[in-house]
Amino acid sequence: MTTRIEIGLNAVIVAVADPKPLVLVIGPDTPGNPDSLPFGPFDPVRHRTFEIGLRAWVEEQTALKLGYIEQLYTFGDRGRLYTRSDNRPHEVSVGYLALTRPSEESTQILGQMNARWRSWYDYFPWEDWRSGPPDVLEEHILPALEVWANTLPAAGAPPRALSRTERVRLAFGMEKDVWDEEKVLDRYELLYEAGLVEEAVRDERPAALQRESLPPLGRSMQQDHRRILATAISRLRAKLKYRPVVFELMPPTFTLTELQRTVEAISGRHLHKQNFRRLVENNDLVEPTGDTSTTTGGRPAALFRFRRAVLRERPALGLRLGSR
Repeated sequence: MTTRIEIGLNAVIVAVADPKPLVLVIGPDTPGNPDSLPFGPFDPVRHRTFEIGLRAWVEEQTALKLGYIEQLYTFGDRGRLYTRSDNRPHEVSVGYLALTRPSEESTQILGQMNARWRSWYDYFPWEDWRSGPPDVLEEHILPALEVWANTLPAAGAPPRALSRTERVRLAFGMEKDVWDEEKVLDRYELLYEAGLVEEAVRDERPAALQRESLPPLGRSMQQDHRRILATAISRLRAKLKYRPVVFELMPPTFTLTELQRTVEAISGRHLHKQNFRRLVENNDLVEPTGDTSTTTGGRPAALFRFRRAVLRERPALGLRLGSR
């Protein structure tokens, strides 16, 4: 039997405001209706490249014209559409990460297009460590993972180099290990494998069908869109350390406090103010404009802009934040 294959395009569109890391989602905002990333099929007749097709679909669904985008990964697991129908073609989706800056005008247009910004910590509440370890970790996730780790894998399960306990310890920074903010995808896939997220229930994973009830761990998303979002967060958190991508999320001028809060929102970590400023200054990433801002309500704060000359000076331009 011949299996038909279709190519889809998914966009993880990220912005920062208030200061929250935001992701653009589409679809009716009603109870029981999971959010969706903007997506659409690749049409080789209309679209010369995947990127052109992605930009077209995003503009059609959200009225946004994308600036910075990069290809993430290709998602093609069997069953990713959660259907058992033999008549449906198998869909392979090419995921993209896009960075933008929200405006009041664009937000109003999004509302008319049935699209909206939502904090990505609504989907991954265990990833926000800006105020310390999230309560959901100690109260729900780690106890449930401990039970799963101490359960024998099902017969016929493929052998793994690491035990379940070791994988949980490495992914979630337990015991003497430190929390690695880049392992967003590792943590989500462990939760899925252990049957602890709604997508595992919807996909009828054996571990999800056997476990006792558990409070919802973040908002679910359609199909495998939460996995695609986890991939994008992992990529962006890693890229902060070796590319100046954070400035794609900043206005043309900004204070160092605004820059720090944006980095904290993305990384999910609280940063020491003086250490952060020293890091920015030592890397020559910004330059003063000579103007000040009074929007903070306190003393006027110096305004800065991205120093573009640094792009010609050295290849590694990120902010190496160090370990928690």
